[in-house]
Amino acid sequence: MSTATAGSLQEHEVAHHFEDLEQEFESHRFGMWLFMASEIMMFGALLTGGLFLLYLHPDAFAQGRAHLDWRLGALNTFFLLTSGFTMARAAAFAQKAEQGKVRTNLLLSLALAAGFLVVKCIEYKAKFHHGLLPGNAFHGAGFTSPHAHIFFGYYFVTTGLHALHVLVGMGLMIWCLKVSNRVRFTRAYYTPVEMAGIYWALVDLVWIFLFPLLYLVG
Repeated sequence: MSTATAGSLQEHEVAHHFEDLEQEFESHRFGMWLFMASEIMMFGALLTGGLFLLYLHPDAFAQGRAHLDWRLGALNTFFLLTSGFTMARAAAFAQKAEQGKVRTNLLLSLALAAGFLVVKCIEYKAKFHHGLLPGNAFHGAGFTSPHAHIFFGYYFVTTGLHALHVLVGMGLMIWCLKVSNRVRFTRAYYTPVEMAGIYWALVDLVWIFLFPLLYLVG
């Protein structure tokens, strides 16, 4: 990072309702973990429901899984796990005040997240083309199980909700990039990258459970 760019960065100002930077950081972290707890409960219920549906309709899950390409799922797993690594590096570099490396890793994370969504759109397009839709919209051919629509209903609900979280995560990365252009990150202040990294870890974690449940089990 050039001297001119470094000189244009400002130190973070503590919000008026906090006593100091440490209290501000701990408050933000506590709030983020409370939010994460609510997200974990929501996705935990969805995953538990998926296991229950698998128990009730194993034939539907087996036939539905046969219409998913595990290679695309594995590619998306690679995208998310790699982006989790680059987000962790961004937070580490923020603590070391290496602003340029923070931006580089944020951009890499953003590109990998975009790659995930591109692959997901390819999968969705194929499902729409073959009528593999949830509920009454299902008109896929070649299924012997009368409950095949349940699998695809579950597939679209869970992957759609997860994709929405990916979009939110990308928004947080863009926000961090904007903040990095005007505020100097230091070991005392790297809150935006830290919070975005915690959120992105949830996105990774949920997919680690969704991938085998949808693409491999059954």
